[in-house]
Amino acid sequence: MRKRELKNVEWSIIIVAIILSTIGLIALFSATQEAEYDEFNKQCIWLVISIISMVIVTLIDYDFFIKISPFLYGIFIVLLIAVLFTPSVNGATSWFNIGFFSFQPGEFAKVFVILFLTSSIIKVQQKGKREINKPLKLLILLSIVLVPILLIVKQPDYGTAMTFIMATTLMLISAGIDKKYIFISIALVAILIPLLYQFVLPEHAKKRIDIFLNPESDPRGAGYNIIQSKLAIGSGGLTGMGILKGNQTQMGFLYPKTTDFIFSVISEEMGFVVAGTIVILYVFLVTKCIYVAKTAKDDAGTLIAAGISGVFLFHMVENIGMVMGLLPITGVPLPFISYGGSSLITNFMCIGLLLNISSKRQKAIFIR
Repeated sequence: MRKRELKNVEWSIIIVAIILSTIGLIALFSATQEAEYDEFNKQCIWLVISIISMVIVTLIDYDFFIKISPFLYGIFIVLLIAVLFTPSVNGATSWFNIGFFSFQPGEFAKVFVILFLTSSIIKVQQKGKREINKPLKLLILLSIVLVPILLIVKQPDYGTAMTFIMATTLMLISAGIDKKYIFISIALVAILIPLLYQFVLPEHAKKRIDIFLNPESDPRGAGYNIIQSKLAIGSGGLTGMGILKGNQTQMGFLYPKTTDFIFSVISEEMGFVVAGTIVILYVFLVTKCIYVAKTAKDDAGTLIAAGISGVFLFHMVENIGMVMGLLPITGVPLPFISYGGSSLITNFMCIGLLLNISSKRQKAIFIR
């Protein structure tokens, strides 16, 4: 990477990612002591692999990834189909189990769908910026995202599917989609939500929504996890009960405490100060992602950064919202903090793309 590009890199993004990952490792260390720190040790390995992946993605021009994105997209569509035939884990067929490693194609697909959608939008806009607003071309673009969404819903993994929708929305807004389509989409969602709930959603999905609205209706069953999560968050106070000292965490009342409810562990043992700092760091990260999108050298960089902004924004809001009882539980991990190799590697690949895009900006040319 040239000296000029190094000056342009938005280094604060990687600093935030490392801080969040460090907090995640501390929380995992505490949450896995009864399991002899198995998941903590694995996460340390994943973190090293993730950083290596980030460096590779940073050093290779993102134009190359856009060029090969149709091939990568095709591979992961095949993997998303193949994973449907794997044994169910916790009611979902989302993972390939390869020895000690569980590979979740839905996580990696986020990156490659964003890249392929970027490539497709650029091709559509070659004849003019307004081409994207032609209904047929817009439908073609939406179909690119709809295919993986349907396959992921089939697993079922509604949280990841919603992540694709958020990323796509921000990308289309950045591409200059007409506001009428946004208003029409909002109206359709308002109409379809009650219909989907009544006639489409399976019983377990309906149960999650019902429990979200009234967890006390089944305190020893479906509402148990969210009630325990609220107790953990509330008992942490300002500075927390201390690492390895949280009641809900150490006595096994939180589940799954290393993935979905890791924020509850942090809130209980490290308190409001650390939990609040995490929220601030995520807001800063998303803000920087949007800034990279606004200052990118070309439309491709803008679209990729906008898509990544959507991924981080949705994961932050959904995970923290669900453990506090403000949103339905969907199993969405907290970026850089929740346990999971596929999630961590994907997140650092996104950071690599952001660093890559920011390095190509012309900002440093005007600073003499």
